Amino acid sequence: MKKTFQYGIDQLTCSLALEIMRGDRMGILSEETKSGIERSSTHVQHIVQTQQTVYGITTGFGPLCTSIINAEDTRTLQENLLKSHAVGVGEPISSDLSKLMLILKVHALAKGFSGIQWDTIERIVWHIDNDIIPVVPKQGSVGASGDLAPLSHLFLPLIAYGEVWVNSKRCAAAPILNSHGLPPIKLGAKEGLALINGTQFMAAHAVMAVVQMQNLLQNADLIASLMLEGLNGSIKPFFGELHALRPHPGNQYVASTVYNLLHDSQIVQSHKNCSRVQDPYSLRCIPQIHGASRSAWLQLKQTTEIEINSVTDNPVIIDRELIISGGSFHGQPIALPMDYALLAVSELGNVSDRRVYLSLEGDTPGVPKLLLTATGLNSGFMILQYTTAALASENKNFCFAASADSIPTSLGQEDHVSMGSISGRKLLQVIENVSHILSIELICAAQAFDFHRPLRSTPIIEAIHQAVRQHIPHIEADQPMTDILASSQKLVASGELVGRATQVAQDYNVPYLGEQAHLFNQF
Repeated sequence: MKKTFQYGIDQLTCSLALEIMRGDRMGILSEETKSGIERSSTHVQHIVQTQQTVYGITTGFGPLCTSIINAEDTRTLQENLLKSHAVGVGEPISSDLSKLMLILKVHALAKGFSGIQWDTIERIVWHIDNDIIPVVPKQGSVGASGDLAPLSHLFLPLIAYGEVWVNSKRCAAAPILNSHGLPPIKLGAKEGLALINGTQFMAAHAVMAVVQMQNLLQNADLIASLMLEGLNGSIKPFFGELHALRPHPGNQYVASTVYNLLHDSQIVQSHKNCSRVQDPYSLRCIPQIHGASRSAWLQLKQTTEIEINSVTDNPVIIDRELIISGGSFHGQPIALPMDYALLAVSELGNVSDRRVYLSLEGDTPGVPKLLLTATGLNSGFMILQYTTAALASENKNFCFAASADSIPTSLGQEDHVSMGSISGRKLLQVIENVSHILSIELICAAQAFDFHRPLRSTPIIEAIHQAVRQHIPHIEADQPMTDILASSQKLVASGELVGRATQVAQDYNVPYLGEQAHLFNQF
């Protein structure tokens, strides 16, 4: 039987959100949730009946906040809100991201401060449970009154407009709902505003980024360790005594993890007394560079998990007497950490490209230039670094912080906006680019490692190398690289290398993850 998660009650994490998205965990609405939702809805009905002037309930929106709407027109007002604000453009985001948006929105609404109707919440959960997921264009949000355009597209199907994904096919929503015997939802006062005010587009991107960035960071440490072995890198820069004197948790974690991975390696011992005084920064400063990116990931994770357990629409219904029109939908708290994380991920790719370049120079005893013994007729691995250079350079162009920009909207009512939706979209693109860069470093590191045989490394590094060789052969001459690149990319993206490292550490009872692991391996 599937584990469950109570919307509005339980604490949501990034990993739990993905479990619900994948269908591995069932999100449910409890009686406790229902009572809170209905209480808030009753407060809204009281406002309408008593003709109080409350933004978004008995008034228009944005610059029309002084326009009073009578009780008979409130339903039309809410439906018009969805229709008029569904102005997104561009290709749609993935159905996974759209589904995450639904999950995050249900959780926020189910806390009972938004004035939503029970039937509306149940319909949204129906979409999640049946994998009938709204189509949401990727562009159009400025991340200020929340993600107005994306959320409008997300909830158009509630009123039988818009499109949905069904078995990966894009379909008009109305006939799909008809085929299931579902009439359009009749939105009540405040409901349209509750649905489209919020940060769920930004937050869904952040959730995905937290999980994908964590996988990149884990792979980066493993791949860099394999490259250290391939290039006869020194283990001394990873000693705990050094990092105790500059105790950034990310640095300490990376340094002790790499030390655990390389300690007692025959390859390390073989060049213990060599004449090299110190390694280039891309090897020697792995704890500082990877560690700083770890710290950025931790900031993103902590901020995201606050955000996805928050109420972010407007106005907020505290109780019958206290309704607050505030700014909880503004994306700045999550936009800044996403921009920070983007820079941190880009740097992972930047230093990985430098290690790829280093591996081609031919300065390591026994490791040939361009990682091939017969060059001249063969170009070897030279052009792989062109790809990493191109991707690293592309990432740098994404590093301008989207949150540093602001364009006034809504006739000046919304005079500062976060642009956090752009931060999220860029962040996922840079994560994808860096995944490709790391997969190329993995190919080069495994090739360099081969030239040190018959010496052996540690059990974990040997298992990582073996995993690569199960999919990618040692290369003797130039050959098409398309399938090899795809295989390496799959190894990185799937998390297989991390899984192997964890399993070998358990099987051999050897340490793997370093100091501060409790900070950097929970999400």
